Amino acid sequence: MKKILAAFAAVFLISSHAWAGKADIDITGLANQEFGELSRQIGMAVAYKPVAPAEPLGILGFDIGIEATLAEIDNDSTFWNTASPDMPGMLPIPKLHAVKGLPFGVDIGAVYSEVPESNISLLGAEVKWAILEGTVATPAVAVRGTYTKLDGIDGLDLNTKGVDVSISKGVLMFTPYAGVGQVWIESDPSGAGISGLSKASFSETKLFGGIQASLLIFRITGEVEVANITSYTIKLSTGF
Repeated sequence: MKKILAAFAAVFLISSHAWAGKADIDITGLANQEFGELSRQIGMAVAYKPVAPAEPLGILGFDIGIEATLAEIDNDSTFWNTASPDMPGMLPIPKLHAVKGLPFGVDIGAVYSEVPESNISLLGAEVKWAILEGTVATPAVAVRGTYTKLDGIDGLDLNTKGVDVSISKGVLMFTPYAGVGQVWIESDPSGAGISGLSKASFSETKLFGGIQASLLIFRITGEVEVANITSYTIKLSTGF
């Protein structure tokens, strides 16, 4: 139990101490190309992270906990130096994450985040369907649809939509998993009242993999996602 509590504390420490100072994002000084490059990186940083194996939770199952994503951004680039000069190279995104199992191998989930010392916040949701629920001898395979909505940055309306397919197979208390997906980013600066900036849309392919360790009613899950930026996520949760 002490190790689990220490791990939960570590998530908050990672998120709250990664900043050199307050790091609000301001898009008013960006050129159009810079706005697009910034939107692409922010979009993948806040896009939904599964942080779970493919196998379903079951009709009585649930999983609720806290997680932290560390996204590697090009903070020394012109667009980041213009929009947020104090942004660290690893953008920390702490989240509350809840998932509920439903019948027929379906899980639904949601995330909420407010990034410390920044004007970034987000809401996200997912629906996952385990095409193969997995057995002692066979893996689970699932498809997932996701959505996230960025909030808090003046004048910016950014959202992401995603689909992915994943596979997992439990071995004792450990369940490794891997998957591939596509993320669509839409970024609209029209609310900022800035001339010269236009809407930006991108499609990014991502690869992800992780492992979940189950300790009685507690779960520790770590995941790495590789796309135009690389992100690392740890989730500490409880459920059954």
